[in-house]
Amino acid sequence: MTDYVFQQKLRVLANVDIIVVGGGPAGIAAAIAASRVGKKVILLEQSGQLGGMGTLGNVSIFMGVGNVTGIYREIISETLPNQLPKKHTDSIWPQFNPFVIRHYLNQKMDKEGVSVWYHASFAGIVKLDKAGCVIAVNTREGLVAVEGAVIIDGTGDGRVAINAGASYHSGRDSDGLTQPMTLMFMMQNTGKPVQPYLPEDCYDYKEVSELPQGRHLYWEQGDNGTLLVNMSRIRGNGARIDDINYAEKEGLRQVFSIAHYLQRNGFANYTLSHVAGQVGVRETNQIEGLYTLTEDDVTSGRRFADVVAQSNYEIDIHSPDGKSGTDERKVGGYDIPYRSMVPKGVSNILVAGRAISATHVAMSSMRVQATCYALGQSAGIAAALSIDNNCQLSEVDVTQLHAILKEQSVIFLK
Repeated sequence: MTDYVFQQKLRVLANVDIIVVGGGPAGIAAAIAASRVGKKVILLEQSGQLGGMGTLGNVSIFMGVGNVTGIYREIISETLPNQLPKKHTDSIWPQFNPFVIRHYLNQKMDKEGVSVWYHASFAGIVKLDKAGCVIAVNTREGLVAVEGAVIIDGTGDGRVAINAGASYHSGRDSDGLTQPMTLMFMMQNTGKPVQPYLPEDCYDYKEVSELPQGRHLYWEQGDNGTLLVNMSRIRGNGARIDDINYAEKEGLRQVFSIAHYLQRNGFANYTLSHVAGQVGVRETNQIEGLYTLTEDDVTSGRRFADVVAQSNYEIDIHSPDGKSGTDERKVGGYDIPYRSMVPKGVSNILVAGRAISATHVAMSSMRVQATCYALGQSAGIAAALSIDNNCQLSEVDVTQLHAILKEQSVIFLK
């Protein structure tokens, strides 16, 4: 197959200090943290809403991480004040309304002075050196350029870092398979029996063992009769074209099939009320960083001098072969080091969120939304410090980083 070189003159539409690519939890927190220390920030989001999988994928529950602190705690206090724990060490599993959070995040960015571009996706690196960086962005006005000093990659796939030449790996060591994807959906109690609906290309599940995950996994949301369902399972790597194309179609088949099963097994009054706009992706690429978080770090509760986030969320590996079964193991609590966000051999880029340098098993624990908020907050401050001190991201003074994190209400467990 022929390779082509594409060239186009790009007009510069923005010049900022820090470019944040990706409006999920990591990108949101990075943009807020950097703006709060005086940096001009632009946040680029490929969809029409902020929040990542929490809104786009309807993963509308924050998994417990054992340290409710910093910007994550602030978000809970402002959107779910009744669920805010008195102590930051009290683990919470708050459910939220994804539509409310979406609106809240729009307002939050305006209040924080962050410029947000919606429907703006990363297209490639134009320039990357000690003097700064320029990226090409695909927008509703076509391809344009954005200039900055530092880029924070919050894409979840490490797309910016990989495009810049960073090494990476995908999935487990033995075969490269990643955790399967899930299409989340909601059902609503109508108060009366509904007519079950099963499209002809779907599956007629009879028993629990026949379900994609071989189990029931759903949450009742408050007293309003809403059921949040996480029961589909689609094998594949969400960073690959063929796999994601298959997942979007297969996920919807499974949604109708599972809803039909539930209507026949205890939820006769419930109708399918909302299906996420896109499939939820758990795992794709992990960049190779200055330090790789390992399974032993997670299970042994390792502490690091350059800690930037903490979690005690369990090892949670949905079977990469797409079959039923989940590897779930409790952990006591561990640190994630700053070095795991710094890709080897690449300047001016930090990676925040689930694509940090981590093994397949370690990533299964650190991938949840609350941890991504923590990583993003640290990334935003670190990027600002590299600009202020005219140093490489690998040379950021961790003592300064921790001091500013403390000013931004981050507390680390000892």
